[in-house]
Amino acid sequence: MNIAIVASAGGNQRHRLLAVARELGREHHVTIYSRRDNAEGKPKTRVAPGVTLEQLEVGPPKDLPADDVLPYLNDLGDSLMRRWSQDRPDVIHAHTWTWGLAAVAGVKGLSVPVTQTFHTVDELHKDVERALGRRANAVIAGSGDEESALIRLGVPRGNIAIVPYGVDTERFQRRGPMATRGSRKRLLHVGPLTPERGAPTIIRALQGLSDVELVIAGGPEPEDLDDDRDVRRLRSLAEQLGVDDRVTLLGQVKRAMVPKLMRSADAVVSVPREAVTGIVALEAMACGVPVIASAVGAHLDSVIDGVTGLLVPPDRPARTARLARELLWDPTLRTALGYAGADRARSRYSWERVSQELVRVYEQACA
Repeated sequence: MNIAIVASAGGNQRHRLLAVARELGREHHVTIYSRRDNAEGKPKTRVAPGVTLEQLEVGPPKDLPADDVLPYLNDLGDSLMRRWSQDRPDVIHAHTWTWGLAAVAGVKGLSVPVTQTFHTVDELHKDVERALGRRANAVIAGSGDEESALIRLGVPRGNIAIVPYGVDTERFQRRGPMATRGSRKRLLHVGPLTPERGAPTIIRALQGLSDVELVIAGGPEPEDLDDDRDVRRLRSLAEQLGVDDRVTLLGQVKRAMVPKLMRSADAVVSVPREAVTGIVALEAMACGVPVIASAVGAHLDSVIDGVTGLLVPPDRPARTARLARELLWDPTLRTALGYAGADRARSRYSWERVSQELVRVYEQACA
């Protein structure tokens, strides 16, 4: 198949977008069309066997929020139409509503099926998303929770296919080096430091756990920790609760370091109020490390409570502490959850499995 992916090539989704494109590129021809968001690089780059990145010269060469891309949507649509008239794709996969609009404009008159991923329902632009969801040949949701949100939005149930967000099971696996650690049991939080991502909840839970340390990876670069507002809030909270000697904030860590950190932990705690991708829990599972995850979003699909991890409502530090106590002082439970989590991550969430499911959606859209 000749697959066209239209999406922003920057931001948090970049490595996942490239990972699934590389997997698709093993058997298909994939072109990622994006707006040039920096002044560097070539307009057209081969990023992997079977995968090409084309950066469209539309708007200023810098990263723009979705609303700031709106004035350039007509130009994006025109650029895509010119490209697709010369190199007609078999199917188009648009990511986010802005690129969905550009794809619909670019495919005009070409009779090419369009599939759409929103990642999350945007309340400010839900009318646009509803229209795109009804127009698309298929809407791809990352979880059952996202499917429910799309149905509430007004997207026909039969038009929705669930394809989960994947995890790199080659990088994240049970065997491999681990970060150094001391004698205390270790909990790990990976991700932003804002309250809605759960870091304060885990610090509060630490108050009910003796001889347990919490390592927090995320936020600003290490040299900027002292100037960051969220860091100051977390440090202040830890001091108030008397657990500051057991909390370590690493700041932003390199992606290559994350598997090592996860393998060094007795449990990874990921308790955000929303979990669109649930990627941290998936990465921990792939590493064979038991996970305590908030019972929201993608976690409801990936974490089978009591089998591949433990689920807890968000913003419940006392209950989080109770589950952590049960887990940390029960090595048999930790081992069982770790093995089951790794098996589930490999069998259900590998990039190979995700790409196979995407191809099935593409083929159905073409049919």
